[in-house]
Amino acid sequence: MLNQTDRTELFHIYYKRWITVYKEGAIRKVTMAKYLMTQQWLEKLVPNLCLCQLTRLTYQQLLNDYAAEHERQTTMDFHHQLKGAILDAVDEGLIDRDPTRKAIIKGKTPREKKPKYLNQFELHTLLSHLNLAPEISWDWFILLVAKTGMRFSEALALTPKDFDFTHQMLSVNKTWDYKDDGGFLPTKNQSSVRKIELDWQTVIQFSQLIKGLAEDQPIFVHGDGKIYNSTVNDILTRRCKSAGVPSISIHGLRHTHASLLLFAGVSIASVARRLGHASMTTTQKTYLHIIQELENKDVDLVMRSLSGLG
Repeated sequence: MLNQTDRTELFHIYYKRWITVYKEGAIRKVTMAKYLMTQQWLEKLVPNLCLCQLTRLTYQQLLNDYAAEHERQTTMDFHHQLKGAILDAVDEGLIDRDPTRKAIIKGKTPREKKPKYLNQFELHTLLSHLNLAPEISWDWFILLVAKTGMRFSEALALTPKDFDFTHQMLSVNKTWDYKDDGGFLPTKNQSSVRKIELDWQTVIQFSQLIKGLAEDQPIFVHGDGKIYNSTVNDILTRRCKSAGVPSISIHGLRHTHASLLLFAGVSIASVARRLGHASMTTTQKTYLHIIQELENKDVDLVMRSLSGLG
């Protein structure tokens, strides 16, 4: 229950209490940080707006002001984070009508983004330019992510006991808290706990690399445990430039892995399991453009097959 609330309460105060009551402890720390950031934007953009003043007009103006400094997708996320609290306020009779109805989502022109994935030739070229010395390095990290499609935090959390070389399997059962102070965290969701098949070459390479390392200590994290995503992305960017291929991010290697599997004819269900997606719907949404391209090829194949009949 949200206590001591009336229609004249400031919106940003109501929202702050709402996320404390309904979100704190129920969502991941990184997601909670997004809600808190939304609350800070409310303080900045509408510090004096009361609940009773929330109309379609004032809400749309709030979205417009936010959109002036953010891209459309970010504005959409902002809208969704506010909407839950506002609908609860409507249910409680603190706001007469839903001010979020028919809201128009705007935003700045998106910046030119890095390519999301490499094709097979580009990936092969990149991997051939890695400096795969006889000891663990970020180049080995790049190779492993490219071959498994793991998330950045999942790969950071790998320990020697996660490798089952006999069965050519890699267990993903935790993540590394690289955004804060380090340490192991649970996976993104239950579907993210999975076993990934490894090719024989990777098995041979890593069985030698991790020999003698502490079984329960992360392979790629040392010292104080603080790792920056930007550090590894910078190394990958340099390797991409050296190889003469488009620069992608570490997360782009995950997209590359999935894309190559789909183009090779691996089923969406199998790709979803390998990536640790909660459902095939996530995979379909993320790789819709590739799936459509494959469907077009299938149509061509069907038409060629039918034209040869009769």
